[in-house]
Amino acid sequence: MAMPGAAIAAAAPSATQVVKIGFSAPLTGPQASAGADNLGGMQMALDRLNAEGMTIANQKVSFKAIVEDDQGDPRSGMGAVQKLIDMPVDVMMGPYNSGVVIPTSRLLDTAGIVTMTVASNPKITEQGYANLFRVAPSDSQLGGKMGLYAAKELKVKRVAVVDDRTAYGQGLAIEFAKVAKANGLQVVGMEYTNDKATDFNAILTSIKGKRADAIFYGGYAPQGGPMRRQMKQLGMDMYLLGGESICSPEMGRLGGANVDEKVYCARAGGELNKSPEAKNFAVDYQKRFQRTPEVFAASYYDAMMLMGQAMKAADAVSGPKLQAELVKIKYQGVMGSYEFDPQHNLKDTPVTIFNFQKGLPTPISTY
Repeated sequence: MAMPGAAIAAAAPSATQVVKIGFSAPLTGPQASAGADNLGGMQMALDRLNAEGMTIANQKVSFKAIVEDDQGDPRSGMGAVQKLIDMPVDVMMGPYNSGVVIPTSRLLDTAGIVTMTVASNPKITEQGYANLFRVAPSDSQLGGKMGLYAAKELKVKRVAVVDDRTAYGQGLAIEFAKVAKANGLQVVGMEYTNDKATDFNAILTSIKGKRADAIFYGGYAPQGGPMRRQMKQLGMDMYLLGGESICSPEMGRLGGANVDEKVYCARAGGELNKSPEAKNFAVDYQKRFQRTPEVFAASYYDAMMLMGQAMKAADAVSGPKLQAELVKIKYQGVMGSYEFDPQHNLKDTPVTIFNFQKGLPTPISTY
């Protein structure tokens, strides 16, 4: 006969389980600042979850980040993600770049690892992977809203479109051009560069000859800042438009005073100066890392907190039970509300338009 104490002992929580959170992003190279920004946001959420404490499946858990540098490159990304799968990690935050997410998402889904990404190319969720969730707007939303704003508010008539040939940049540029044309803008040229480029004079000289009112750039701040500086050197005092990945203080650091009020960008969700929670996040991030949160720090924070809530509700740190909980979850975070549609895109994704003032992106309108 079992002793009464044995049942009590069996019901008591056992030793702490370490929940391994995989993270893949560019931590070296031109996009290292974005990778560090993302990691900082996620780490703040892990610190909070660990401080609050959580018991799952009758076991105390602690959260630990397992970090890989994918350099923002699809080939490097495949190796980085495979290392995390082999470990294995329990869940995955990232990758960051669309060009890395598209090939690695199949590996993660096959391994049954629930994954959250901010990557925006529409193809990501169109693949139909059950374990993949997007926690930021898609290119259709970001590029489309910037196209609408250019037509309706900036009254642009002629625009040149440049992309960096990444899955992110191309997707964003295509969506912008589609909406721009639908709203009466004339696209006078479709040019391309790459995500390592530093010299844009040939492209800009060609665009100058086409008498464009604006340039839309589908790409990242490490190219956007120098592009704006070279525009000014060529006497091209026109609008420079882009998506969330130029919506960063890094634009000002790289382009200096040239990054001015004629530089506009579209970015996800709420503004980091509206709610008390948002203000607190920005202050705490600055205090912790001695830098201003950039584009996705708050999104990674929200995504990790959302994941923690789903784990608690599912009573599981990975696998089908966690996935099923995310499908139906509703969560209010720093950047807004989170709820997924059948393709695992966010249902409600307002987009805020920013321009630059004193080298910093400043919110001006929500679309």
